[in-house]
Amino acid sequence: MTRKELMELLSSLRQAQIGGKRAPHKPLLLLWMFGRLANTGSDGASYAEAAGPVSQLINDFGPPVSNPAAAQHRAAMPFVHLERALWDLRDQDGSEISLHAPERGRWLLDHKAVGRFRPGVASLLSDSATLARAARLLLDQHFTPVLADMILSAVDLELAHFEAPVPTRAAPRRQRLAGFAEVVLRAYAYRCAMCEFDGRLGRNPVAIEAAHVRWHSLDGPDELANGIALCSLHHALFDFGVLGLSSDLRINVSPDYVGTSEAGSAVYQLNGRPVIRPVQPGQPSVDLVYIDWHSVQVFKGGSTAAQ
Repeated sequence: MTRKELMELLSSLRQAQIGGKRAPHKPLLLLWMFGRLANTGSDGASYAEAAGPVSQLINDFGPPVSNPAAAQHRAAMPFVHLERALWDLRDQDGSEISLHAPERGRWLLDHKAVGRFRPGVASLLSDSATLARAARLLLDQHFTPVLADMILSAVDLELAHFEAPVPTRAAPRRQRLAGFAEVVLRAYAYRCAMCEFDGRLGRNPVAIEAAHVRWHSLDGPDELANGIALCSLHHALFDFGVLGLSSDLRINVSPDYVGTSEAGSAVYQLNGRPVIRPVQPGQPSVDLVYIDWHSVQVFKGGSTAAQ
């Protein structure tokens, strides 16, 4: 396998949506494996080792799950179904496990399943620049920039140590529309739509960002109806699924959120509060179609189940 072929394979991972929801299970398993490879040199892991941390990654950065039993073994699906051109999966006897094996955690534990990168893949990923390029590709395709940094921290992967000053991309990305951020920020008068923070340093706004409601990486358009101005804190909470929007443009706070300090508990006060609307006459508020997408795919509302 060449590096180009590896990148093409990573960019075309099969991802069957579960109940109409995104399923970033394979990218998160791969990113965990990349972190493991970078830190320990190991190109393999048993399901017993991967189940806890990978399931936690899926719970944190994937759609919500209401079934606690399912949440504990969400790693089983990617562990079984990761493309065999990348992944070699075997049982305790060294026999290869097929793609049609049960994607159940208990079955994988009982059979002492072990997955590892194919030798050609492991050889390519042993080059730090290639590993960084592969990780960046997965992050760019499946997550937001806000979540990318959180995921890298969670898998203990510091790409800055590996990447060139101007990293190359494996495949052309859908470019962001020039001026999108300025259009959104101007429409909201450079104020956070949730808390109305409007800090400036001199004439320059600080910590105010243009957030996509439907993520740009998942076909969200660069248009005002899919944008909202948020401070850095509320942008991160919005992308993480702590905050969401209702159809009447009120703020929802996830029932799973916990804040105990005065600053942390202040988030609860946002629940039910209306977001501010664009101040310029004739400018659209967030479209319901994008609110619905965020409610299903991102917000940790605790009302729907994913496997």
